[in-house]
Parts: sequence; structure tokens; C-alpha cells
Amino acid sequence: MSAAPLKILCLFGTRPEAIKMAPLILAMRKDPDRFHAVVAVTGQHREMLDQVLTSFDIRPDFDLDVMVKSQTLAGMTSKILQLVDEVLTKTSPDVVLVQGDTTTTFAGTLAAFYRSVPVGHVEAGLRTRDLRNPFPEEANRVLVDRLARFCFAPTKNNKETLLKEGIDAERIFVTGNTGIDALLITQEKLKSRSVREWSDLWGSAARAVEDRDRPLVLITLHRRESFGETVRRIFETLRAAAIAHPETEFVYPVHFNPNVLEPARSILGGISNLHLIEPLPYEPFVFLMSRARLILTDSGGIQEEAPSLGKPVIVMRRTTERQEGLHAGTIQLGGTDSAVLLRLIDEALARETPQGASIHNPYGDGTAAAKILHHLWANFRRE
Repeated sequence: MSAAPLKILCLFGTRPEAIKMAPLILAMRKDPDRFHAVVAVTGQHREMLDQVLTSFDIRPDFDLDVMVKSQTLAGMTSKILQLVDEVLTKTSPDVVLVQGDTTTTFAGTLAAFYRSVPVGHVEAGLRTRDLRNPFPEEANRVLVDRLARFCFAPTKNNKETLLKEGIDAERIFVTGNTGIDALLITQEKLKSRSVREWSDLWGSAARAVEDRDRPLVLITLHRRESFGETVRRIFETLRAAAIAHPETEFVYPVHFNPNVLEPARSILGGISNLHLIEPLPYEPFVFLMSRARLILTDSGGIQEEAPSLGKPVIVMRRTTERQEGLHAGTIQLGGTDSAVLLRLIDEALARETPQGASIHNPYGDGTAAAKILHHLWANFRRE
């Protein structure tokens, strides 16, 4: 057996990517004889990315810091491509691990492909089959799966999708989702934490978060395809829901993007039971998910995490690539139509027992990182 550990470049740039890559990095740290993790971040979500790195005690070896104000997708893609190419030259990794469907994921994969470095795609095989929804994520994940040497599919359904697209079976490994690993790691840490440790983060929602006698609805919304008229329509709907349910607290950690922040302030401000707070670090956000009776989101990761917490989710998007959640009943697809969303919110808040409270999580049991590293070691082992 070769004495040299497998050198793995872990590349990511956003908060969701960091959350789902963290369990892999932590697992590699515990097995230095077999794995050497090199961490490179692009800073695609600067503030929110740094929060996750701090939470999991991860210090990047390379910080590419690619973001500038009003940057185009083409500009960001070309910059990441060039900078990742330079990192590959400096590090000469055995494999590059990317996660999900971001511009960082696509551009990093392309850079590795140009250098003939094998790519492992964590969270492969997710599809809406609509290249405009979500945009540009759907195109990114299709292209990354085509180029990746290892497609780490969270579920059997994702594997079937890849097989139907002509991806060789020997490139596909069903592992579960590392987001569940991260969630379970964080839940264990939260057992020794108090809600009041984060009192400076809750803002106007402090009393609402602490008072467990009042139901709480957690809101997240940030996707690019919702910008403009769609996001304004959703916010008008949320405003109406909060007014219709004065006994319920609605808490929305608002994304920093001005396409979200500005309409949120203008439409959702001034309602006593609707609290606009700043984005939360990962640990208090997991606590808030655990506290919520209902989650309204356009996030992909939350659709996977909620079943482990027994929380019902209404997805404020036209489509979802998390079909397993729909089939299991852990999520409902609300779309962006006001009447439909209001009806689903009313029904969810009226239930005595939250829908999904006893449903098994279809996305794994917290062992995805171990399975991914097992497959990498088995494929790169040198006798």
C-alpha cells in the first residue's frame, strides 16, 4: 500500500456548500494516514460562508475571494475557472471534490477537467428537468455530472436519474446526503447550548424565539430565479399570512442580496409578528429550525434537513429537485401563486400534529461522508 495519503482538494464557495462539505473535511482530519484535505473557497457567499467555516472550525488553505459588486455570471465563472486552475497547479491533488450546483461547482469542475484531475460530485443526480428553474443551478449540475469521475448520489432515485442520462453505473455511488451528517453533528453540539447565547442575533424576534407557547414559522428565500416580480408576489403573500395569523410569529433571516433585502424591507416591514433579522450562523439557524412549527423556503438544503427535525416544509418554488421529499410527504410544493401558498400555510398551521413529524428522512442517516471517503479510497488505492 502506498504510504502517501490521498490528497483531496475540497472546493466550495457558498454557505450550503460549506455545510455539506464540512463533514467530509472533518472526517478526513480524523484519518490523516489515508486522507489529506486541501480546502479552497471562492467566497461566493462571503459573510455567510465565513459563519459556517467558524462553526465547523475550518480554515481554508486558499481563499480566492472572487466576489465583486454587480458581478455577472460570466464574469464570476471565468474568474473562478482561472483561479482554480492556479490552485490545481500549486497543489496537484489526486481528486477534486465539489458539492451541489453553484457557479463555483461548475467552474471548479471545468478547471479540473481541463487539467485531467478526477472530480467527485457530492450531491449528484438532482434534477428539475427545467434549465430555467432553478437558474443557473439546473444547468450547472447537469454539466458537472457529465464531467465528474465520481457521482455521489444521495438517493437511489438520483442514481436512476443519472443512469437514464447515460452516466456509467461504475461512476455512481449512492451515499446519502452529507447535509444530514452536518445537521446531526450540529444537533449534538446544541444539546449544551441555550437560546439566550444568541440573544444578540434574534433582533426583534428574541421574545418570539424564546416563547415556546407561540407557534413560529421560519422563512428563507434567496434564489435568483425569484428575483423581481416573483419575489415581490411571495412577500405580499407572506405579509397577508402574518396578518391573518396574529397568534403566530414569522421569522425571516433576510439574505444580504439587495434583490431580496430591499423588497423584503419595503413589503414585510412594520408587522408586529413578522420579524426581519440578519442571516444567522449555522448553529443558531439549526436551533431556529428545531423551534419552528412550519418552514417556508426556496432552499434545497432545508428540504433535506427538515425531515430529520420532523418539520413540515412548504417550498416556494415552481419546481423541486428533491422529489423524494414530495413522495415521502415531508415537503409540499407551494409554487409562487398567492392563493395556493396562503391555503397551504393556513392548513399547516391548523394541524394539531405537524405533517412530516413521524416520517423517515429519505436523505440518509448521517453516514454519507464516511461512505464517500470509503469509495474514494477504494478507487484510488494503490497496491
